[in-house]
Formats: sequence, structure tokens, C-alpha cells
Amino acid sequence: MAKNRFTDGSGPTQRQLRVAELIRRRLSEVFSRGEIHDPDLNRLSITVGEVRVSPDLKVATAYVVPLGGGNVDTMFERLEENRHEIRRATAKGLELKYAPELRFRLDETFDQLDETRRLFSQDAVRRDLDD
Repeated sequence: MAKNRFTDGSGPTQRQLRVAELIRRRLSEVFSRGEIHDPDLNRLSITVGEVRVSPDLKVATAYVVPLGGGNVDTMFERLEENRHEIRRATAKGLELKYAPELRFRLDETFDQLDETRRLFSQDAVRRDLDD
């Protein structure tokens, strides 16, 4: 049996990365322009930090966070309720054969960034870095 070069665990392909970035930009536009017909969702300022796409480009996982970090539960309720409309609005601006299914997850990179800053501000770490 021939080795499948797409499942060797080496990470996403260039196409996956390109499509993910296109979806991230389009999702950001949809949220910032208020293209969804839900006033509660349009009141939230949602940041789309990253999008990861499955190898077959049929599932896109968007890592999102509300501006300021509050209202996380409300944001996910609104996103889940309007998932199909968001998918339609996002696909309208893309030239893909299939509109990927959208899944939303909390983007925790901002919390990790704060923790990294805290670690670097410690005296012992700063002393080691200066040497």
C-alpha cells in the first residue's frame, strides 16, 4: 500500500493555510460589518484569532474571543444559534467548491501571552536572560 503523503503528521499544507486565512479574514468582515441578522450577536465585538481547516477543507475551526474577554457564554450561544447564517455569509465571499462547516472554539492565546509576559517579568528570569 502506498504511503499517503497528506497524513504523515507534518502539519497543514499550503492550501489548508491559505484557505484558513481566507476564511479568517472573511469571518472578521462578517462580524465587523454586522452581516448576521441577530442584533445580540452584532452587539458583540468578536476577534477571530485563527482558523484551522481539515485536510479535506470541509470543516473549519475558528478560534474566537469577545473583545475584553467578557460574555464568552453569550457569544458562543449566539454563534451556535446563527452558525448556518454565518456559514452562508462567509461562503458568499469565498470561491470554494464547498462551504466548510464552521466550528467555534475559545482562543486562549491571549491568556498564554499574558502568562508569558508575567514569566519574563520575574527577576530570576530577567537575570538569566541578561547573562
